[in-house]
Amino acid sequence: MAGERETFRPAPPLNLDLGLVSAVQRYSTNDGPGIRSTVFLKGCPLACLWCGNPELMRPASDLLHDRERCARCGACVEMCPRGAPAFAEDGSIRVDRAVCDVCGDCVAVCPEGALERVGKWMRVDELVSELLKDRIFFETSGGGVTFSGGEPLRQSGFVARAAARLKAAEVHTALDTAGEASWSRFEEVLPWIDLVLFDLKAADSERHRRYTGCGNERILANLRLLAKHGVPVRVRLVMAPGFNDGEEEILARMEIVASLGNVVGVDILPYHRYGEGKYPRLGLVYPLAGLAEYPRERLMEIERLVASHGIETTVGG
Repeated sequence: MAGERETFRPAPPLNLDLGLVSAVQRYSTNDGPGIRSTVFLKGCPLACLWCGNPELMRPASDLLHDRERCARCGACVEMCPRGAPAFAEDGSIRVDRAVCDVCGDCVAVCPEGALERVGKWMRVDELVSELLKDRIFFETSGGGVTFSGGEPLRQSGFVARAAARLKAAEVHTALDTAGEASWSRFEEVLPWIDLVLFDLKAADSERHRRYTGCGNERILANLRLLAKHGVPVRVRLVMAPGFNDGEEEILARMEIVASLGNVVGVDILPYHRYGEGKYPRLGLVYPLAGLAEYPRERLMEIERLVASHGIETTVGG
């Protein structure tokens, strides 16, 4: 029954002890209560037009090349046996991603730090040991650890094992998910998760498919299952100007939220351009070039509309 959390039975012992981690962001205050360490995991089933972390989309390591920092010294060209970094006709360095195996050798010899390898395989023990270094901040602030992405449920076995270790150490845990995963993956991690941060990008499935690459039927089904099992959820309303921020769409999402009974708060996540510079570093074209961020007045309008439903509302998480 909604409001009474069900006790989930832990999954049998898993063999998977490795996870592909992009980064551990310390002192985060927007990924759950208190001061948190956020674990960013690689791989995502969605392809949102407004994605601010394109380096987390692929379930594999990636090589970022900052052409503005590149000194064109050729050290990476000499190092790579595959010929992935090579001189272009204009004298600049270009990375042939079709042949690059992201070994990281070129990163080590770049004198300007223009190359960066994103995605490191970590063992559960290694990750948990690193996270527990921040225990004092968790205890004094009511914070903890948040598993994010990408989509952390793509590595549900790794997340479950790491979260179990953290719960044994009495650390608060949160899962930041977009919900596009089988319910069995939720069941695998929920025994060790205190709070779910659930991104709700659109109520209309066709709009969701147009802007993220897939419909939202399974996402909404999972959101309702979390309510059925009484799991505390903060819904995060992703907003992008002209895409999913019309009044009708916002009210439709809030109607879903209001029907659940397990939502402890709503976070409005407005579109930002922080990740725009990452796209060319990955050899990608930013799909929303020229799209302006929200003016303060418009954000206040959205906040009033959401808060009118009587649920605690924040802007920015």
